[in-house]
Amino acid sequence: MKKQVLVLAMSAILLAACGKKEEPVAAPAAPAPVAAAPAAPAGPVLDDEKVVNVYNWPDYITESLIADFEKEYGVKVNYDTFENNEALHAKLVAGNSGYDIVVPTADFGKRQIEGGLYQPIDKSKLKNYGNLDPDFMSKIAGVDPENKYLVPWAWGFTTVGINKQKVEKALGGMPMPENAWDLVFKPEYSSKLKSCGIAYLDSPSEILPVALHYVGKPAYSENPEDFKLAGEMLKKVRKDVRLFSSTMIDDIAGGKACAFIGWSGDINIAAGRVKETGGKDEIVPLLPTGGGRVFIDTMAIPKDAKHVNNAHAFIDFYLRATNAAAMANEMNYPTGNKAALADIKDEVKNNNTIFLGPEDTARLIPTGGFSNDSLGVVNETYNAFKRGK
Repeated sequence: MKKQVLVLAMSAILLAACGKKEEPVAAPAAPAPVAAAPAAPAGPVLDDEKVVNVYNWPDYITESLIADFEKEYGVKVNYDTFENNEALHAKLVAGNSGYDIVVPTADFGKRQIEGGLYQPIDKSKLKNYGNLDPDFMSKIAGVDPENKYLVPWAWGFTTVGINKQKVEKALGGMPMPENAWDLVFKPEYSSKLKSCGIAYLDSPSEILPVALHYVGKPAYSENPEDFKLAGEMLKKVRKDVRLFSSTMIDDIAGGKACAFIGWSGDINIAAGRVKETGGKDEIVPLLPTGGGRVFIDTMAIPKDAKHVNNAHAFIDFYLRATNAAAMANEMNYPTGNKAALADIKDEVKNNNTIFLGPEDTARLIPTGGFSNDSLGVVNETYNAFKRGK
């Protein structure tokens, strides 16, 4: 029924059209010109001076990152290094550092943010910012609310590392302690390891938190009495410490110590260098069964940076998944870049001294920092220990 009605209607329309006098049809009006869309930028906006000045830790960048960035953007990277957070902090406080990107550990970053030493990160200039793991960023938010100033570089933990063969020989059949920190904090062990050498990182912000934790006090205590207790413990082993090192990788690989307080990644790097030179000794970072100090190293832009656009371009380049994965693969440090995980080698992902399991992660001392009010006692305690007083 509906089909018949439709056919009749169409026939009526056609008949009407046939009987209609043909009239000239006006030519269609020319379409109005459409404004051309602006060309998409070839890349990020850069500063007129094609330079970016970076201040980072030693042995903490992949082999080709700088050359690749310079080739792609035509921006020259001036790359300098510092030995510890204290040195970086002093440079920033003095002002006019000349750097566009610095790499503080998050606990120092907190103090520097509060001191107004950094400018906010412009996330609109970081198209790869979404590669970062939100859960990981929430940890940094504890020292950098809303993640306004700090972007992760890499992370790891401060722990005890050993030359396995030399330590076993020095202990002379004495079993390894359950708590690895006993090797460097307990005279019963340190007196035996003195023969092959004990090395400490040369930094109060590295040694005091783990020493406080070892004596059962808060790692970032504000109580002078807690520091006194940690200082007394350290004083007992001072005679057994061979060196305070700012070049731990070279010192470990060179055999200057058999037990050391160091960074997990650096200990693994030293192990690799020993193998590359044909060495037979096994260098291993010990898992933090007694609590290791977690650290998160971050990128920040100083308040007085002169090449801010170039700094953002460098940060965004580093946040590419392939570059973050190369950091883990080459430098043995885990990344907070979730998109990078697919490109990380299985032998790195499955190394439980690089990517810790849940149980070992739970043992880590949480990210924190000493307040400005406690810095005096921190430095006083450390310097007295180092001088053997």
